[in-house]
Amino acid sequence: MSHRSSLAIAAAFAALLIGGLVAPLSAQAPARRASQSEIPRTPDGRPDLQGNWSNATITPIQRPEGQPPVLSSAEVAQIEGNRASRIEEAAAPTDPDRAAPPVGGDGSSGAAGGVGGYNYFWIDAGDRVAIVNGQARSSLIMDPESGRRPPLTQEAQRRMSDARASAPRFGQYDNPENRPMAERCILSFGSNLGPPMLPNYFYNNNYTIVQTADHVMIMTEMVHDVRVIRLGDRKPLPAHIRPYGGDSWGRWVGDTLVVETTNIHPDQGLQGIAPTEALRVLERFTRVDANKLNYEFTVIDPSTYTQPWGGEVPYNRLDAQVYEYACHEGNYALANVLSGARAEERRAAQAGPAQPR
Repeated sequence: MSHRSSLAIAAAFAALLIGGLVAPLSAQAPARRASQSEIPRTPDGRPDLQGNWSNATITPIQRPEGQPPVLSSAEVAQIEGNRASRIEEAAAPTDPDRAAPPVGGDGSSGAAGGVGGYNYFWIDAGDRVAIVNGQARSSLIMDPESGRRPPLTQEAQRRMSDARASAPRFGQYDNPENRPMAERCILSFGSNLGPPMLPNYFYNNNYTIVQTADHVMIMTEMVHDVRVIRLGDRKPLPAHIRPYGGDSWGRWVGDTLVVETTNIHPDQGLQGIAPTEALRVLERFTRVDANKLNYEFTVIDPSTYTQPWGGEVPYNRLDAQVYEYACHEGNYALANVLSGARAEERRAAQAGPAQPR
């Protein structure tokens, strides 16, 4: 965790792929592999994935329209320069003599609904373009070639339409049961926990990996989520048991840890799309050198997407501590949030029905 984000806390077909019947991403664009002497190894000879890592980047998950898959050095310089300017401007000290924000916020984006949450000093969203295999990528998704998530199937579109039509009349702030998962500190913002484990473009995109001969543990800094990946012969959970982070099993294929995950919790959406029982995610962890870990992912759900899709994310060694993310379900702020909503309802009732114009 960076100094900036630590202050904020103190003050988010797989069987076919494994069998090789569908070409994995690494076969489409071979990653640069370190020599045997460059890869740190555990006592049992496996590549050592342990340590603290960060996947923070300004490269978006989906490719912006009109950009090529690989950026030129001039394009990288411009993008990173613009980012540096934005960070410098947004992190400027707050004027202590500023007026109070208007009731309900000023309409701007940002934490606390534009009424004065974190300023940019507290944010650590990344400031570098993702470099994979020596290439400056314009998107983390590389398959399909468009760099964008494939279209939804008609079945998935129908599910989403039905979900909207049957949405409860209560809002997210009306009762404890409807509070969003991230706000309740159950799941990280975005898809930090995964799978796939993607940056959230906000802060705390850091991980700690601990590895043994029969397990790999990945602790996500955001909302202190933990994945435990069992190694060896797969013994899947029953279909009705769907934990947060899913049911993950891994095996070594050469110097790459290949992980297959199923049984992902139904509330653990990916880019706003709820998982189905058919969803499988394939991940590949490859130690590139002493300071980099290459993370590849493929999402397979024929009932939701018209084709499998995936990409690559560089994980860079974090030479810093990962601190506790001091957020937990049921913290005392919940009573204040709900009482605020009730106060709004009382004011609305006292005001009476809106008068027709």
